[in-house]
Amino acid sequence: MTSRPEMYRFHNGEKAILPFAAAEYEARLSGLRASMADRGLDAAVFTSMHNIAYYSGFLYCSFGRPYGLVVTPSECVTISAGIDAGQPWRRSFGDNITYTDWQRDNFWRAVRSVTGEGAAIGFEEDHLTLQAMAKLEAFLSPSRTESVSEATMRQRMMKSPAEIALIRQGAQVADAGGYAIHAAVRAGAREIDVAMAGRDAMEAEIAKRFPDAEYRDTWVWFQSGLNTDGAHNPVTGRELQRGDILSLNTFPMISGYYTALERTMFVGEVDAASLKIWEANVAAHEYGMSLLVPGASCSEVTHKINAFFEERDLLQYRTFGYGHSFGVLSHFYGREAGLELREDIDTVLEPGMVISMEPMLTLGQDLPGAGGYREHDILVITEGGNENITGYPYGPEFNVVG
Repeated sequence: MTSRPEMYRFHNGEKAILPFAAAEYEARLSGLRASMADRGLDAAVFTSMHNIAYYSGFLYCSFGRPYGLVVTPSECVTISAGIDAGQPWRRSFGDNITYTDWQRDNFWRAVRSVTGEGAAIGFEEDHLTLQAMAKLEAFLSPSRTESVSEATMRQRMMKSPAEIALIRQGAQVADAGGYAIHAAVRAGAREIDVAMAGRDAMEAEIAKRFPDAEYRDTWVWFQSGLNTDGAHNPVTGRELQRGDILSLNTFPMISGYYTALERTMFVGEVDAASLKIWEANVAAHEYGMSLLVPGASCSEVTHKINAFFEERDLLQYRTFGYGHSFGVLSHFYGREAGLELREDIDTVLEPGMVISMEPMLTLGQDLPGAGGYREHDILVITEGGNENITGYPYGPEFNVVG
């Protein structure tokens, strides 16, 4: 009977061109290893899409299977399922081990082949399930465990020049999607038709700018009328009507990196009550962007915008925080929660951070000016203030369309 291995190395083909140069990944791993040394950790076992992509370049597709990355003082090894064959190795910085599914838990045996038993292990407490943690304890028999979630998030919050360059291109791709949507808006068009125009334009633009990348996950949320009340409402087949409020939301994904453009629009005309709310939100957006400078704290910025809205009797219509960090994240993975513009976040802005300004007001259908209003720009914090890398115009002058 043929012996079935628990794991093997399937280094098929040549290494692909990754999103960043080798020096970028080496710098990230150097920072991680310094943090591990400070904590007395022998190995870090990552299971999240965002940290695996950040340190190795590989963005996995789990489909119910575990994936991992093990980092030691000398090794960086992705752990992947046999269904993906050689692609994880080609798209990883460093080594790769493929585990088989001939028996349960070969994933953890593959992890153990790198960490050994009895080591001090770092893990992600905000991602590892209770079941997976029990298996980590059983298979690795660690001398101790310590969460590295907070430390890795803090590292990801500070962007390198190479990351900022990619995010800048992402913002430009989001703009391209916005202009395609602007051109597609007309009474009678369905939300889905307009959304597809924006998505197709962005995917073509990403392929042009990044010919060696993998392409997946770029999307659009284009909402109209009542469907604008939530920031993340899915697209529907509703037909646009003259006078409708619209939400334009384009989200290009480039090698795991998310960027966004979000704008309020109207079909053909905007009534006086809606225009008043829209202009107030635009004013808050501009005021908020002026506050994003080194030395300001997230909570301080939040309280100032709250006061701006309260003076205009609009604060009760605010629905969420005013902005968040950018980097390796998507709507289904990642989140640098320490860099969000909310009352409970005291992080101080520093040069090299990238953050959005995106105030939103939602008025119910029983009120004049009903609907959701949101503007969204991406800003790079600089030594002297900030740089807005979003180019698509906001406000009524450009965005009453069709």
